[in-house]
Amino acid sequence: MKKIFSYITFVFILGIFACDEDFTNNPREDVQDLSTFFLAEENVEQAVIGIYDLMQFNYGRDWHSAFLVKLLPGDDANCAGGNSEDQAQLQDIDDYMNVSTSNVSIQSVWDHFYRTIALSNLVIENLKESTLSNKDRATAEAKFLRAWCYFELTTMFGDVPLRLVLPTGADDFPSPKKPRAEIYLQIKEDLDDAIANLPEKSAVADVFRVSKGAAQALMAKVLVFEGKYAESIPFFEAVINNPLHDLEASPEDVWSVNTEFGKESLLEIGYISTTGRNWDNIAWGGRNESNLHIQLMGPRGDGIFSVGSVGLLNGWGFNLPTSKLANAFAAAGDTDRQRATLMTEADLIANGGGVDPSKAAGGAIWDYEGAIRIKYSTKAEDTSADGVRELNYTTNFRLFRYAEVLLLAAEAYNQEGNDPQAIVELNKVRNRAGLADINPATAGTDLFDAIVNEKFLELAHEGQRFWDLVRWNRASTELSGTGYTSKNNLFPIPQSEIDKNTALSADDQNPGY
Repeated sequence: MKKIFSYITFVFILGIFACDEDFTNNPREDVQDLSTFFLAEENVEQAVIGIYDLMQFNYGRDWHSAFLVKLLPGDDANCAGGNSEDQAQLQDIDDYMNVSTSNVSIQSVWDHFYRTIALSNLVIENLKESTLSNKDRATAEAKFLRAWCYFELTTMFGDVPLRLVLPTGADDFPSPKKPRAEIYLQIKEDLDDAIANLPEKSAVADVFRVSKGAAQALMAKVLVFEGKYAESIPFFEAVINNPLHDLEASPEDVWSVNTEFGKESLLEIGYISTTGRNWDNIAWGGRNESNLHIQLMGPRGDGIFSVGSVGLLNGWGFNLPTSKLANAFAAAGDTDRQRATLMTEADLIANGGGVDPSKAAGGAIWDYEGAIRIKYSTKAEDTSADGVRELNYTTNFRLFRYAEVLLLAAEAYNQEGNDPQAIVELNKVRNRAGLADINPATAGTDLFDAIVNEKFLELAHEGQRFWDLVRWNRASTELSGTGYTSKNNLFPIPQSEIDKNTALSADDQNPGY
């Protein structure tokens, strides 16, 4: 089921989104008065949906998707594209080299997370004294989404400004960086309120909106990232013991258009094709409602990849799987999950497709290591003939799902010395993938290694791998020979933020930049 966001025209937040030039613009005339807007329940609903709308924009903005930017440093995918200069700012992130403090994709992600936070703050602040019946639910959603954005920011950037109130003028905007520990405290405070006031998944009428289980799961994940494993376990158990949350039947079902916002989904960003985009009305850098990044990540056309026989359409060739990932599937005998994630060249040819490197620039396919992606690829059933097909993919981004909860719980149990329960949660994911139970004698570090490998396979191409390697202190080993250094553990604070935020200076830049 799709949810159309395009009816939202929620623009009265003006220039408080991030530290950008819009802050000093004169107020627009086509907006409603804030003093009365939040007095109506329907307006509160519109405001909350507007937060999801900003999330959709950030994760799907062409060339600058938060989904893609977060994924690229991992060892499960290469940037690919046409050559080393094709979207150079993305190539730089992928190759760990020359990552500029003015990288436009990193800056876009930063700015749009803070825009989303600003709209969340607007909702929270204006509902403090409200007596409306939807006050608690709306505030809880806004706090969940604020928590999500701060968790993404501190994961990628480390210490960041903590903005919780609306500035009343330019002089109020300067905000110093706060330690990650302080960011985590605020995230957990927001999630406590969200857990207390969000409905269960079955009671969420608009399926794209978050539930109590999503807040509990995110709280548990944050605690794992803090290394507070014992504290995380009750939150994991609350989600795992709730029958409203479960795995889809097969790995392929997870990514089917028929299971969008399904029982495995905890946070999902929806896209639609009903706007019928074509080359004349596509809004480059703007709001399209379709997921343009699916076209971006499909196997390259121009005669290079022939994929019609396997149910795919040609795309623009970004984000190809690594040979390391393909080899990991093969080593695990993980055929079911591999089919839902990638297709090797041998399998493509065996199924009637083909690869012709001579059609690529220089006779070689940039960053190609013998496989194309299936997860988040250009599936014919996920786009519409209404408009230009490559501009109208409806594929949702599953940002947080139950399988990840099980693997995080397995890690927490393992770290707390409860290996039997860790194996229970791990086997749920393995069995869904068609794999046998792990040897019950596996324990300690060996079990942790198995969890790490399982997560590599299950969450491939979902943006988790690199940040896990960093927090596990495994990045230098797993990424040896790639150009990675410890500098890359964080993205640079955008130079635009340092230039405009007078509470920051060059000394606040992350190490090495």
